[in-house]
Amino acid sequence: MKDFFNNQRILDIIWKRKFHFIIIGILAIIISAFFSGPKFITPKYKSTARIYPTRNIFTFSKESATEQILEILNSRDIKLRMFDAFNLEKEYGINREDPHFITQMIEIYNSNVNTSKTEFETVEIRVFDEDPQQACAMCDSIISFLNIKVAQMHAVKYLEIIKLTNRRLRQKYSELDTLQPKYDMFRKNYNIFNYNNQAKEVTRSYMRSFIKNSNNQSSNEFLKSQFENLKDYGIDAQIIENRYLDTKMKIDSMIETKVIALEEANKKITYSHIVETPIPADKKSYPVRWFIVALSLFSALFAGLVFFLILDYKKQ
Repeated sequence: MKDFFNNQRILDIIWKRKFHFIIIGILAIIISAFFSGPKFITPKYKSTARIYPTRNIFTFSKESATEQILEILNSRDIKLRMFDAFNLEKEYGINREDPHFITQMIEIYNSNVNTSKTEFETVEIRVFDEDPQQACAMCDSIISFLNIKVAQMHAVKYLEIIKLTNRRLRQKYSELDTLQPKYDMFRKNYNIFNYNNQAKEVTRSYMRSFIKNSNNQSSNEFLKSQFENLKDYGIDAQIIENRYLDTKMKIDSMIETKVIALEEANKKITYSHIVETPIPADKKSYPVRWFIVALSLFSALFAGLVFFLILDYKKQ
């Protein structure tokens, strides 16, 4: 058996059977060229696009923006959108009533649509289809559906912010409604509008009037009354005032946050820079006939060699 694949023996058989090998080679070329033709293998055309993620994409984990784009492109949502947009079940010959419809569709789709990350951090999209125009349209639609999907993800995030802000606003408005009567009461009943400023001014004026021993009785009575109000109710008024103004400031801040979140949720922008725009191919990409012919030729010659080696081995 060691001599079965002896180099000299192989060379002798090849030279001895050279005409047989020539005939086998010619037949292999003719048959493989015939069966790899369009009558037996439907040609497919490739459309390619390359995109960069934009800076307005936020990542959810340690993955890069490019990796996140790949995850979204390979998501089931994008694939289902493509099925409906191009009626791919007709092209792929899958019945919607089939219980394994989705599984079969995704399997065929994945064999015709490929996405990958390049060394320069771009995302390459490759679509194969029997129609070069449709391959180009599918490639372009994948980019459009990507932008829609990312926009929806952003909208969900900002709608959550709006929902949370509305809940907090209701709480703050309730606090404001509770503080408002107390705040108004100190202003109307005790003339306390701003404790810090009034305390300084009233004290200064009251002490100045006391030192000068002013004869203006009404003015002295007013200053004394104001001084007593600030002394008795000033601290409470200051606490209510600070809480009231702080609550109003937080309400204004939350309203601004809500407006910004609402704008972001409704924003219509692109989330990918197109580096290479897809165009209809003018030459088929599949099948590669020369490769099929070459592989068939090599396989036929190798099979012939093994066959002649067996014959020669049996004779000996």
